[in-house]
Amino acid sequence: MSETKRVTFLNDWRLILMACATIGLAPFWPEPHVWGKLRWVLGGAIGMKPMDWFDLALHGIPWLLMLRLGVVKLLRL
Repeated sequence: MSETKRVTFLNDWRLILMACATIGLAPFWPEPHVWGKLRWVLGGAIGMKPMDWFDLALHGIPWLLMLRLGVVKLLRL
């Protein structure tokens, strides 16, 4: 894969927004999974195991990519 393809992939708003709406929020009921994990961390992360941290990273990566893309777009203005 060429370098141009990778950069295009990381700068595609639609793809990142789709990732946030799916893996970033799944499962949706009773609350988005990433929200529950963030509340757990903000509450002291007592009892979190390595699998919980991995789960937080997995569901949080789309949101970090969205944040990164927003910063990149703002800095290019």
